Amino acid sequence: MKKFFMFLAVAGIMTFTANIASAQEEENVAPEATEVQAEAPTSAADLFKSSGEEVPLHQAIKTKFIEGGAGFMSLIVICLILGLALAIERILYLNFAKVNVKKLLENVEAALAKGGIEAAKDVCRDTRGPVASIFYQGLLRYDQGLDNVEKAIVSYGSVQMSNLENGLSWISLFIAIAPSLGFLGTVIGMIQAFDAIQAAGDISPNVVAGGMKVALITTVAGLIVAMILQIFYNYILAKIESITIDMEDASISLVDILTKYNK
Repeated sequence: MKKFFMFLAVAGIMTFTANIASAQEEENVAPEATEVQAEAPTSAADLFKSSGEEVPLHQAIKTKFIEGGAGFMSLIVICLILGLALAIERILYLNFAKVNVKKLLENVEAALAKGGIEAAKDVCRDTRGPVASIFYQGLLRYDQGLDNVEKAIVSYGSVQMSNLENGLSWISLFIAIAPSLGFLGTVIGMIQAFDAIQAAGDISPNVVAGGMKVALITTVAGLIVAMILQIFYNYILAKIESITIDMEDASISLVDILTKYNK
């Protein structure tokens, strides 16, 4: 599943890069055309503005991407695509891991009453999710006593927790890197602005505007990417917390059922 989403992420990056490259080719006017039509619009956004039409959203995003500098903006977009791929993979995994714990406990208790431990194992083996896996590990050690059952449940519960949290460190990394890249683009944009001032020998809005635009666009892009990924990250944490609570409550209930069965 994770490899599939990584493949989709790489495909998305390549597609986005190809679109940006084509957009840059469209906006770069040939020197001969510039000499003949010096006053003609030089970008697709300018064409829409000159015709009085509203600029489409995708075209506006492409324009801002190019204005912000393809280097840093590409890195920020890569952080977004990879972070979203990991987040979607985790959300799907957690949705599949979520089961009806109450129904599972009822099925295990009914299986114990009818067929004993082996029947309960079959129920857990045929049920997906970490709760059923913990139950199965506990039932495997029923012959060793309830103390060993509890130890197995606690130990394997830690393993399942690690599986639930797998990949979160990478999402948090992209959340931290995206605004950092934006701020780095801001610093470079400011350096470009001061270099332009130094070269022109004059402080004027036209001289400073180019570098300031790069600085502001990269900062905004990095912050937007970080906020999007942070929303997904917090949602995933909430899902993990819900599943963890189910695991803990169900483990206690299983020990109670086995204690009753043992008597």
